[in-house]
Amino acid sequence: MRGTARKVREEPGVREARVVRAVPARRRALRPYLLIVPALLLTGGILYPFGLGLYYTVFDFAASKPRPDLVEFGNYHRILTQPAFWDSARVTVAYAVGAAAVETVLGVAVALLLHRSSRVGRVLEKILILPLMIAPVIAAIMWKLMLQPSVGVVNHLLEPVGLGGVQWTDTPTGALLSSIAVDVWVYTPFVAVLALAGLRSLPVSPFEAAAVDGAGWWFTFRRLTLPMLWPYVLVAVIFRFMDSLKVFDIIYALTEGGPGDSTMVLQIRAYLEAIRFQRYSFGISYMIVLWAVVYLVTMALVRYLGRVQSRAAEVPA
Repeated sequence: MRGTARKVREEPGVREARVVRAVPARRRALRPYLLIVPALLLTGGILYPFGLGLYYTVFDFAASKPRPDLVEFGNYHRILTQPAFWDSARVTVAYAVGAAAVETVLGVAVALLLHRSSRVGRVLEKILILPLMIAPVIAAIMWKLMLQPSVGVVNHLLEPVGLGGVQWTDTPTGALLSSIAVDVWVYTPFVAVLALAGLRSLPVSPFEAAAVDGAGWWFTFRRLTLPMLWPYVLVAVIFRFMDSLKVFDIIYALTEGGPGDSTMVLQIRAYLEAIRFQRYSFGISYMIVLWAVVYLVTMALVRYLGRVQSRAAEVPA
């Protein structure tokens, strides 16, 4: 009967019977809804601040204006017609493309080196993840000290070869390249770990057949390794490119957007508008525009990832 305890016979040789309690039908019906409660709470915790931010963007909230007016899409129109926005967008794209490209190439190269089983490779594999254990803002401050023109250790090491005294973060080009270099130092291990996991999951039979046929390393890499590895690499590219478009901590700790506006990415400009200049609605509008750009770019890359995975599945195993 429902809701009552009933005895079930065990296998021969077991003296005590196991007691099984029948679960009421009402509890069985409620169980799926109870399981989705944490997901609903998480979704609400994400969507509520996002919706509130959208609400603020149709007003002109600011510290100097205690009674804001309804401006509808005025903030977005003002942003898109400002040269400063397009300058920041150019810097953001240059930073994201440069960082993601260098990290991808170096990450795959490091993964290929570590894929060869050796005692040294296993030790280097453990050391590889050390930059990922350091907070990006701490890494940027550390590199800022090392890149100081007069007392930095980088110029001190380069001085014997005639490259001492370089103004790493005091020139527009040097500041952008230094910021990308710090990003590469921190996040190349992330790409390398994903690529290494992909290399270790590839089937062995195609490579054995290529070796029997006398294929060289470059032919094997170009025709077998790279096509099958590319879905894993593309996942790392999506994460790194998406994250680089939203960069704030590394650039702010290293250059604060300077010199001038040479490293003034969209995140830093939004921070300055909302926090330092206290134009809250205008700063949030910057972030909504950046969110839209990141969303569209990510969706395009994810669709491309689906096509790449389909092509990789057609490679004979």
